[in-house]
Amino acid sequence: MNPIPIACVYGSPLTDLADVPAGSAQVSPLVPGSTALEHLPDASLDRFVIAAPPGTVERRYALAQALRALKPGAPLIAMAPKDKGGARLKKELQTFGCEVFEEGRRHQRLCETTRPETLSGLEAAMAAGGLHKVEALDLWSQPGLFSWDRPDPGTLLLIETLKSAGHLLSGKGVDLGCGPGLLARYVLSHKGVTRLDLVDLDRRAVEAARRNFEGEPRAAIHWADAREALPLEGLDFVVMNPPFHDSGAEDQALGQAFIRRAYQLLRKGGTTWLVANRHLAYEGVLTPLFASVALKAEAGGFKVYEARR
Repeated sequence: MNPIPIACVYGSPLTDLADVPAGSAQVSPLVPGSTALEHLPDASLDRFVIAAPPGTVERRYALAQALRALKPGAPLIAMAPKDKGGARLKKELQTFGCEVFEEGRRHQRLCETTRPETLSGLEAAMAAGGLHKVEALDLWSQPGLFSWDRPDPGTLLLIETLKSAGHLLSGKGVDLGCGPGLLARYVLSHKGVTRLDLVDLDRRAVEAARRNFEGEPRAAIHWADAREALPLEGLDFVVMNPPFHDSGAEDQALGQAFIRRAYQLLRKGGTTWLVANRHLAYEGVLTPLFASVALKAEAGGFKVYEARR
């Protein structure tokens, strides 16, 4: 009897372009609860289908991990829009030692290959794209995260606004969309903060935050979608720099959903501190929900709001 095939899928590839076997394990870090690709044994998979991420270092890392985990001779199908990494897919796979068939379909570049017996360059790609300490942040971080290798100016404006306002955070709070923890590190510098929950959709952010706050008893880290129900309530404060892109396209509904979630998590009188790009019209969501909304800072294309429930 043939063994049951072991297959993995990364992200949401177009299923009319590639067969994703039933029961394939999802390994995208952007799907809470998915399998960690890095933890799969070498040469253990029979098939891999990937909607390749757009960032070069992130994409090469995912392809290298996929090839590492595939059995020799097992197929790999990779796809991406031409302007979001698809144009580079064939060459990137070839640098790992693969022979590649490429075609364009449905505005995607589709590459098919099989894992060769001998691979090259995997270690360098995995090292470059893996979790590591970033000097500019003095934090563990990983390519693929928002502003992964440098402080985000919006988050810095929020921190500076809190400092200049002399606002001392205290009690229980949450950082929605925490990333590796730049904002959370500032929040936890306040001795009056008794607990800070850090929430992020991306497993890489969660793993980085766990490293960065190891040994900090007040920090609790959750791999979860902030738009969904969270096991939190009655909080004293929420801090956030909410995302506004989904699959590379601007989507203001993301930030709006974060604002609604923040309101639901707060106790009466609790406060949300929010930074956003200036052009994002979040006032239309903030004002009907919160008892008071104040623009606290505006600089460098960003704005900071304090909203009290």
